[in-house]
Amino acid sequence: MFEETRPYYDEEIPAAIARVANHPLFETIVHHIAPDADIEEFRQDFLRIRTIREFQTQVMFQAINSILQRTSDGLTHAGFDTLNPNQQYMFVANHRDILLDAAILQVLLHEHHLDTSEITFGSNLMQGGLVTDIGKMNKMFRIVRGGTVHDFYRNSMEVSSYMRYAITQKHQSVWIAQRNGRTKNGSDRTESAMLKMFSISSSLPFADNLSELNITPVAISYEYEPCDIAKTQETFISQYQPYIKEPGEDLRSILQGITQKKGRIHIAVTPTITREELDNCARQEKNARYSALAQIINQRIRNGYQLWPNNFIAYDLLHHCNRFADRYNPEECNRFIDYMRQGLQQLQGDGDELRNIFLGIYANPVDSNLD
Repeated sequence: MFEETRPYYDEEIPAAIARVANHPLFETIVHHIAPDADIEEFRQDFLRIRTIREFQTQVMFQAINSILQRTSDGLTHAGFDTLNPNQQYMFVANHRDILLDAAILQVLLHEHHLDTSEITFGSNLMQGGLVTDIGKMNKMFRIVRGGTVHDFYRNSMEVSSYMRYAITQKHQSVWIAQRNGRTKNGSDRTESAMLKMFSISSSLPFADNLSELNITPVAISYEYEPCDIAKTQETFISQYQPYIKEPGEDLRSILQGITQKKGRIHIAVTPTITREELDNCARQEKNARYSALAQIINQRIRNGYQLWPNNFIAYDLLHHCNRFADRYNPEECNRFIDYMRQGLQQLQGDGDELRNIFLGIYANPVDSNLD
């Protein structure tokens, strides 16, 4: 069942471990996640792994914690004590980094003695055996991108059915982004189409249908936006022509997200959407129901989002004002301006446009909180 979609089962882990350990890029990956490790000693320990839990606890959690120690100024969190260990959730999150958004959530779930979730993973990223093996060993399941209208509906039904199956029958929580792909401009918005996709796997009425998924919004906030310079260039190009990714660009984004300076990070699990809220949405016209639910999720994520001095600095610079001057000091402002200048020097295009796009990435979360 769901053979093309699901993560690996435990019995498939040893073979996948062996494939990864013998891959030509194994040494490069180890260098990124554990730069001080002895490669052959790491390989032998790696080959002893036999289950998903062992892979996550012995490799992934240690790797993510190592990345955070090297590249962040600390991780804070909120809301995990409200989660019921006997309950499964549909974690609907804002999406800023390809790997780390969901990975950090898994580490915090584990630290709070909760089971990790399964994780959506775009088919565009599951290119080649190595990435697929690592993803599926880490409880990632596939969402197919692209195709015809017929393909889109069929693929949407497949992933909707799988997520409902995972939550209600496998008793596994699920992580999914609030929209298709990462937010490129700092403005986190839930796509109504995503919520409609959740519901197509059940014929139950709206509130009954979605209440069994336990939709729980999650907000992740980085002091320094992952891949901010690359997102600035992509957004600039997209204003004038379709943006076409280069071969290997997604993998480079993953590696950049791992190695880039992140500053402080905050992740907040917000209250689960209640049955009363779903009932209120259900009283509206069909399409309006999903828009109303999206707005509730957006508000939850805005409430959980941590605004940093960089966000207020960017807002004031972009709008040529000092509205939030009390939220940062001159040293923080100068540091952010130097960081911006160094990054934008790498890009091609109109300097003022690039600057405004970059500032918008940081300023838009402030705008969202002013709505």
